[in-house]
Amino acid sequence: MTTTANTATAGPGHRDTTGPAVVVRDLRQHYGDFEAVKGVSFEIHPGELFALLGTNGAGKTTTIETLEGFRRPSSGSVRVFGLDPHGHPRGVRERTNAVLQGSGLLEDLSVDETMGLAHDLAAGPRDTAEVLEMVNLADKGGVAVRQLSGGQKRRLDLALALVTRPEVLYLDEPTTGMDPEARLETWRVVSELKRDGVAILLTTHYLEEAERLADRLAIMHRGEVRVEGTLAGVLAGWGDRVGFRLPENVRTSDLPDLPGADLAVETRDHALWATYTAMDEDVADRAHHTVAALVAWAAEHGTTLKHLQVRGASLEDVFLQVADGASDLVSG
Repeated sequence: MTTTANTATAGPGHRDTTGPAVVVRDLRQHYGDFEAVKGVSFEIHPGELFALLGTNGAGKTTTIETLEGFRRPSSGSVRVFGLDPHGHPRGVRERTNAVLQGSGLLEDLSVDETMGLAHDLAAGPRDTAEVLEMVNLADKGGVAVRQLSGGQKRRLDLALALVTRPEVLYLDEPTTGMDPEARLETWRVVSELKRDGVAILLTTHYLEEAERLADRLAIMHRGEVRVEGTLAGVLAGWGDRVGFRLPENVRTSDLPDLPGADLAVETRDHALWATYTAMDEDVADRAHHTVAALVAWAAEHGTTLKHLQVRGASLEDVFLQVADGASDLVSG
């Protein structure tokens, strides 16, 4: 697939909506004989947030470092507004910014002094007071960075990135150390950036964060993308759960085999629980069909289904199964 981007009129505040802002194609990264990233591909469009999830060591950080131009791909390609970040770092960095885990804030400077440095280095900066207001640090301008809490430092990291008016923003664990109120406020800011047309790549271990913010997501495991798609599409591909506590007169071997449903039995609260995962392609009715079949089976065997529970797959379900290596590529 060939992607072109109009960069002739690009500049501070410019929003190019003619195509993907970020294009990654079959990216591979090697460290000696170790392959850290294995054929990863995705796109991020203006106004879209793409969440890249995975356990530590999955390859997320290496992917971001390649997007920022810090690493040359071993093979494959990375393009930001049609430019190779490693070959054309200046042209890319004028239009992108990042909130990384290790921010390197200067502890002895005040918040205002820190923001002033970023403002003076930017080509078309935003007003620093406006940005501090956005991240709820307006009353901290005269405070030394070392006196900020961990969550406040993360909000300052975000403010520093926003001063430059980025068209692409990389957020690497942006809400680590924040209390719930600050996290919600940061989500609001990120949602506003999306509405302004910023293309955003998010990595996070807070799965609720991805559920709330992501338009699309991917889950990496051992350098590969194992799951990719919209949240609804991904969850639909992992089935609906129908569970119940086994009656005392029912053995595991008595449970029925149901077409299109996988059975798992576990011990919970000193009792056996059966869970059927309905994987039928008829997403709208598959849980209903499974429940109906189980109710009919229970009636035939003179028993009842106690504590019957029906729920769709959660992102946590999918994440944990991918982390356990229990998936092939799923797209939705």
